[in-house]
Order: sequence, then C-alpha cells, then structure tokens
Amino acid sequence: PAAPTGPLDECLHLVLLCCHPALAPESRSALALRMVIGTPTDEIARLFLVSTPTMAARITRAKRKIVAAGIPLGAPAPEALRSRLDEVCRTIYLAFTAGYTPGDGPHLLRADLAGDAVRLAAVLVEVVPEAPQARALLALVTLHHARRDAREVDGDLVTLADQDRSRWRADEICSGLALADALEPTDGYAEALRLQALIAAAHARATRPDDTDWARIVDLYERLEALTRSPVVRLNRAVAVAEVHGPQAGLALLTEVADQLGENHRFAAVCADLAARAGDRELAVASYRAAVDLCTNAVERRYLETRLARHESRVGR
Repeated sequence: PAAPTGPLDECLHLVLLCCHPALAPESRSALALRMVIGTPTDEIARLFLVSTPTMAARITRAKRKIVAAGIPLGAPAPEALRSRLDEVCRTIYLAFTAGYTPGDGPHLLRADLAGDAVRLAAVLVEVVPEAPQARALLALVTLHHARRDAREVDGDLVTLADQDRSRWRADEICSGLALADALEPTDGYAEALRLQALIAAAHARATRPDDTDWARIVDLYERLEALTRSPVVRLNRAVAVAEVHGPQAGLALLTEVADQLGENHRFAAVCADLAARAGDRELAVASYRAAVDLCTNAVERRYLETRLARHESRVGR
C-alpha cells in the first residue's frame, strides 16, 4: 500500500471527504482507506469481512457518488466535522490495522503505514482536542505501535507472551498510558475505543507476561463485547478467559462465533492453541491445518506451519 503523499492535514481532509454523510455508511471508511492510504481492495475486504468483489463495488459506487453530488474537498465546518468523527476515527483505526497486521504479503507489519495512521490520529486530536473518540483512538494506536520492534525478530513472528519487552518504545508507552488514564467513560464508538485503549494499557503495564492483569482484561472485553456484539471481540475475549479460567473455558466461548469467523485464520489459530493447551491434540492439528490453509501472510503462515509440524509429530505418541 502507498503511504500518504501529501501533508497529513491534507490527508485528513481527504478522510473527511470520504466520510461525507451523503455516502453510504458501509462505503465511507473503505473509500478513505483506498483513496487516502492506498490500501488494496482485497485487504480492505478482509478488514470488513466481505468478499473482494463486494468491496470493489462499494468503492466504485462511492466514487461515483462524490462526483454526482459535487462533494467539495476541504475542511468542513466544525459542526460538520464533529458529526463525522466516528467514521473518521474508524477509518484511521482501520488504516492502522492494515499496517500493523497486514492480511497478505511477505511482511508481518508495515510500520510506515501504521505510523502514518498514528500521525493522522494525532492531527485529529489537534483539530478536535475535546473529542473523546479522537483521544481514545490516539491512546490505542500509540500503545499498539509502541510494540512494533518486538513483534518480529529475524523475520519470524514473536507472540506477545514471548516478546522482549525491553524493545517496546518506552516513551510511546508512557505517552499512550497518559492518554488512556485520562479517558472518561462515555458511550457509543468513543466508549468502544476507550475500552480497547484500556486493554492495550493493561498489556503495556506488564513488564513481564506473568504480570499481566488478565482478570481486568477479561472484564474489559466483556464490556466491549456487550457494547459491540463483535465476533472478533469474542475471539480476543476467549484468549483472555483462557488465561484466567483455562483453555476449555476459552474454547467454549468460541463455539457461538464459529459460523461467523470460520474463514478467519486467526480464529482457527486460537482454536488450535487452546486445544493444544487443553490436551486435545487432534483438534489442535486440525485447527492448525485450517489456519495454515487460510493464512495469506507469509510470516504468520511460517509460524503456523512450525506449530503444526510440532503438534503433528506428537499425535499418536
């Protein structure tokens, strides 16, 4: 994906254009990712859990609408900006996700693309410093981005539990924690971002994996799932629940979203890990095979293949 080519405030104006209320809600964030960040259509489709042809059609319709409606490029009036804040924040967060966890290609992360999204979030806070969703977004992406140097070593994926935490960017962690600690409870998308920022903060505060406050993380995920009803949130909640109540409890939470996330390689990977920890080697192997088949990122796939080979060798012993 191409990084923004102009000043970040100009990129923000483009994001605002793409989030114009005249456009269909399901198309706004997708169009901004395509036009502003240059995210490929198939990657955008992965982020929205739809097919590539469906996403391509959405983007095409949105482009035509901009032309037909004569929507101007430029900074909207303050009240118009505030009415679009949720969509703008959602777009910036999706752009960050596209860089931080690319679905395809040879790289585990695109730090340049993720960094552009962090800077866009900072610009947004400068423009509307009182907006809770803007401040929560900046806290969230700052805390995640601070871990970038530890996520891959010599081309191999390193899980959160195994990361060398001395490689986390301490200055960014401090900045992100200060932002997160200042967030007040709210509602809607701003609250969803706040809860995610608090989850990231709980991880950031743990100087060792064993220091992680998993009980708090479970509570935050429960509140986030109640707010969003997102199957991806359920997936992450299952990981946290497994740390507190054991792998079987985590697996039980996944059964209700299997139909929704059955084609998601991370769902299969989590099932595989929890099954292995529960002692169900056959389920672990089957799930790792599914994860390998579904994964299109080279670094993640290599990690999953290594895990699969390890557990295949144990089956039948």
